[in-house]
Amino acid sequence: MKRQIITTADGSKTIQMEDWNEQYHSIHGAVQEAQHVFIKNGLHVVKTSEIHILEMGFGTGLNAFITFLEAEKLGIKIDYVGIEAYPVLEEELLQLNYPSILNAEIKADYFWQIHRSDWEGASGISNNFKLTKQQKFFNEIVDSDLYHLIYFDAFGARVQPELWDEAMFIRMYKALKNDGVLVTYSAKGSVRRAMQAAGFIVERLPGPPGKREMLRARKRCS
Repeated sequence: MKRQIITTADGSKTIQMEDWNEQYHSIHGAVQEAQHVFIKNGLHVVKTSEIHILEMGFGTGLNAFITFLEAEKLGIKIDYVGIEAYPVLEEELLQLNYPSILNAEIKADYFWQIHRSDWEGASGISNNFKLTKQQKFFNEIVDSDLYHLIYFDAFGARVQPELWDEAMFIRMYKALKNDGVLVTYSAKGSVRRAMQAAGFIVERLPGPPGKREMLRARKRCS
């Protein structure tokens, strides 16, 4: 599938899948979307000093890098697992500008450490941030009661509906700890209903620039 690097509305770059007319991040602002959906409405609502995070769709590593920066700033410990079936090529990563857009040029080496760390094994990126990247498909997730927070950042339901159905969200529900949180940029009614059918309590929240709403789901305490 043909891919190209494009610049989004906030100046940050992302990858576009031309045949699907789908991007790894919002064309209205890749960094703005990540900060709003996954940090403001995800990471910042988890009230524990050690947070276990599962990212569904590791992709460009933007969410992981921003989360690393937050861990350093807030002094919290994060154990981060990123799932990706098709890792982004280094030649594409070289064209992304996340450290500069985030005013984190002095942390740029950590962006590359995140990407060049081994797949499957755990890597200590810093004292506050441990990373495990797993190359596999979403339907291979069998974790149970492990995570405080899930970043659900798959390609949209328009192009990959099988990633947004009830069966997938049952997997996510099982993977979360009691009272765990899942956040996603999507606000589709079909996605909300699939989450609810899986057992989640779901709320609509104001979306990032360019989107009216997003969804946050919480696992019920047993």
